Amino acid sequence: QVQLVESGGGLVQAGGSLRLSCAASGRTFSTYTKGWFRQVPGKEHEFVAAITWTGGRTYYADSVKGRFTISRDNAKNTVYLQMNSLKPEDTAVYYCAAGPSGSIYQYGSWGHWGQGTQVSVSS
Repeated sequence: QVQLVESGGGLVQAGGSLRLSCAASGRTFSTYTKGWFRQVPGKEHEFVAAITWTGGRTYYADSVKGRFTISRDNAKNTVYLQMNSLKPEDTAVYYCAAGPSGSIYQYGSWGHWGQGTQVSVSS
């Protein structure tokens, strides 16, 4: 069983930065691919970024490429999302996910989810 807890969300002005953290419990955490999704009210979950268990491969949505960086520290059972040059359209609830069984880009592929953390970017 894997439990995921996000932190680091908040309110920031456009152009600013935030770093999200996702702390995990569960003995198999280090072998899972990890990811971040986001959701705004009335819309589906949107893929943001993912990282393989070794950290050797990362994947990003086109909308965040060059601005966001995903990383992980398996010793701390934590995955991070560094968000720079934030835009108002980045405003959403951000969710940490683990253990995809299919396409990493699809919400339904992921087996474990955190409760989410709100990120709000003002113009």
